[in-house]
Amino acid sequence: MGTTDDELCDVTVVGAGVAGLACAADLSAGGLRVRLLEAGDTVGGRMRTDRIAGFTVDRGFQVFNTAYPQVKRRLDLRALRLRPFTPGVLVHTDDGMRRFTDPSRRFRESRDLLPGRLASGRDLLALSALTAYDVLAPAALVRARPDRTTLTALADAGVSPDLVETFFRPFLSGVFLEDDLETSGRFFHLVWRSMLRGTLCLPADGIGAVPAQLASRLPRGVLRTDTPVAALTAHGVTLADGTEVRSPTVVVATGQRAAAELLPGLTVPRGRTVTTLYHAAAQPPLPEPVLVVDSRRRFLNSCVLTAVHPHYSPDGRALVSTSVLGTPDPQAVDAVVRALGEVYGTDAGTWELVHRVTVHDALPAMPPPHPLSQTTRVTPGRYVCGDHRATGSVQGALASGTRAAREVLADMRRGAGR
Repeated sequence: MGTTDDELCDVTVVGAGVAGLACAADLSAGGLRVRLLEAGDTVGGRMRTDRIAGFTVDRGFQVFNTAYPQVKRRLDLRALRLRPFTPGVLVHTDDGMRRFTDPSRRFRESRDLLPGRLASGRDLLALSALTAYDVLAPAALVRARPDRTTLTALADAGVSPDLVETFFRPFLSGVFLEDDLETSGRFFHLVWRSMLRGTLCLPADGIGAVPAQLASRLPRGVLRTDTPVAALTAHGVTLADGTEVRSPTVVVATGQRAAAELLPGLTVPRGRTVTTLYHAAAQPPLPEPVLVVDSRRRFLNSCVLTAVHPHYSPDGRALVSTSVLGTPDPQAVDAVVRALGEVYGTDAGTWELVHRVTVHDALPAMPPPHPLSQTTRVTPGRYVCGDHRATGSVQGALASGTRAAREVLADMRRGAGR
């Protein structure tokens, strides 16, 4: 096992997802010598974009929310060349498509929010009250609410079971990657708030452009890709090739499974698995950049990505993204394609399956009571960060990385981190 002077540093950060990138940036800004080690060939973790047969495909359908505080703080949104989704969601029901939209943004398109179409008058009043509180109340008050499941939170707000089944369960299943609405109600209120206060977009070069921009701002020499870490040691970390990188402080910024392997005894949440299918169609089944959900829950959500960014396709064909829970077998995929044909009103059987990607641990499970943030300290000189230590979102991952850097710097100032 070898060690060189070049491998001596103050802090080693393991994992260059957005949590690790934020942590390494703040530690570097604090004057520390930092090594950010990434096992893969590029940064991003689950926020990766691939080029498949010329198509731009993310590793699982993802959207970018401009309302997140950490996003506003850390990213140049203009440089991402964002294009927005249409505000709201199209819901496929037994009575056809219904549009759930924010009337403050698209008043002329909100006719489906008239009583009796998508919801009753009582539901609309309950929804208006819930929305007004989440949007207008200080975030601290929203965070301070008693934590129950999302299903209970909706019932407490006066939302009827009919509206839950018609809209909230189909829509939130794709947000939380679970269809029992067992996710923290407090987190639901924060998500609802962020969606109404922000804009859901896609970067021109795919979601991978977000971590790429974060990485581009790191000091030279901090980031090393293709550098898998095998284990933590008393003096730092051991790489897969046997080399030791020495540092008194190590921050594990990987996903929860890898974190538990590197830090034995660490308690981590269950993970949610999602599979995304990417189909190419000769003609766009829907020309609008809008999210589509199915009240019968045959899939989580679907959208025509090329309606958001046309150059996601190399040849003018439409690129359709559809996500489902878990890992579907071939029969289940065939059923999803049939459902897409019904929802879009076309023969989806003629579409070409360009790519299929399954993401394990795409989100952490967040049943109540769920802490919105946890300390990153594990043992002296050992820290852990990621969305599994906060909330399953870009905001949660960035905030956890921020907290890790803050706690490392504070401990070093007190002499506890060495």
